[in-house]
Amino acid sequence: MPPAAAWPQDRILRFETTIQRPVELKNGVGLHSGAPVSMRILPAPPATGIVFVRTDLDNFQIPATWRYVEKVSYATSLMRQGVLISTTEHLLSVFYSMGIDNAFIEIDNLEVPILDGSGQEFVRLIEQAGIRHYRRRRRYLKVKRPVTVEGNGKRITILPCDRFLLNCDVYFPHPMVGRQSLEMEVTPELYATEIAPARTFGFAKELDQMRDMGLIRGATLDSAVCFTEDGVMNPGGLRFSDECCRHKALDLIGDLALIGRPLLGNVIAERAGHAMHVALVAKIMSDASLYEVISFDQLATRVVHALVS
Repeated sequence: MPPAAAWPQDRILRFETTIQRPVELKNGVGLHSGAPVSMRILPAPPATGIVFVRTDLDNFQIPATWRYVEKVSYATSLMRQGVLISTTEHLLSVFYSMGIDNAFIEIDNLEVPILDGSGQEFVRLIEQAGIRHYRRRRRYLKVKRPVTVEGNGKRITILPCDRFLLNCDVYFPHPMVGRQSLEMEVTPELYATEIAPARTFGFAKELDQMRDMGLIRGATLDSAVCFTEDGVMNPGGLRFSDECCRHKALDLIGDLALIGRPLLGNVIAERAGHAMHVALVAKIMSDASLYEVISFDQLATRVVHALVS
């Protein structure tokens, strides 16, 4: 399998994909539940989308779609007929950004494994699995007019655009964080190097409160960045000076993946979080006048006509 930078972009853009062969992760741990979990990713037919399969519950299926969003506080969880799958955002972010349209995710517990707290291990799994291209044309969701969700000094907006652009802004009152911003076009190669390695993070002063809430039972310094009052607890330090902003971008992409189609639009997130991300998705999907579904070839034809007119 060639590295992400050498992947055939034109085929990824035009046609639906799945993985070439099954891959698996064993002996994982859920970030919040602390529960042991193993996971296997399998190819899926065209038009399937991304579907979680709870192998511990008679192979019950939960499609990764905004219709099944259940909780959006410290992670994004899906529920169908009372069956839960939690902390989906990292894995969905990787599938979405690396161009995987269809896959079954067999999982034997309620939470996706946290691994090192980033998306890079999932990227390596996809590289190991390879990509298979179908003949079915990929259909994009293209935003037609601006859509905004805001509240409590936070806001997320999506503007019409012929590409998937991301502008992410965060602020945390910590000497190693402060205000951070990221602007980029999301492509497989940029995502793999600039976003996927960024880890989830937290602050030491909040740990006891989060544990009292039943959260982060599986967190360690191997699976998250922990900021002390004036530094970082992890022996290796940060992977990026703006790792917090990059990880928030990773989370944002994972939540946008719940649209169920690749997105064409310019997303501008200002201190937004899971709840606001999902609210934007729901607002778009509840009003068909806000978007159109279009193939890459249709979009390319429009661009050419605009250039020559």
